Amino acid sequence: MIKPYLMFNRKCEEAFTLYRKAFDGELMAMQKYSDMPPHPEFPVAESDKNLVMHAQLKLTENGYIMGSDSSSDIKQGQNVCISVELNSEEAAIKAWNMLKEDGNVHMDLQPTFFSKLHGSVKDTYGITWMFTVN
Repeated sequence: MIKPYLMFNRKCEEAFTLYRKAFDGELMAMQKYSDMPPHPEFPVAESDKNLVMHAQLKLTENGYIMGSDSSSDIKQGQNVCISVELNSEEAAIKAWNMLKEDGNVHMDLQPTFFSKLHGSVKDTYGITWMFTVN
């Protein structure tokens, strides 16, 4: 499944509240950074613990958006990426390897506490792709 993924400068919860009201949507998930298990390679500052790590909002029958807060400034126009959810590790690795060619890896495709594989890469055309294998 492909869903737009929106990045916010500490305003994800506020934005998703507005979007939920505007579309009479259904909030499917909202996890904060404080909900994440501690990880030595990804420490969370006390001031960031109430930020949204991941949110998903159902806007229409088959339309969803997802989003999260960033602890660094996200410039407008660079705050949307394509989230691709796959069931096949092989399909994800194939696409990942092609898109990272002449691109910029933001987070290596790797196992996480919430998925078999997850990663983010900006391709050679400037489009950011977020992969999740369930």
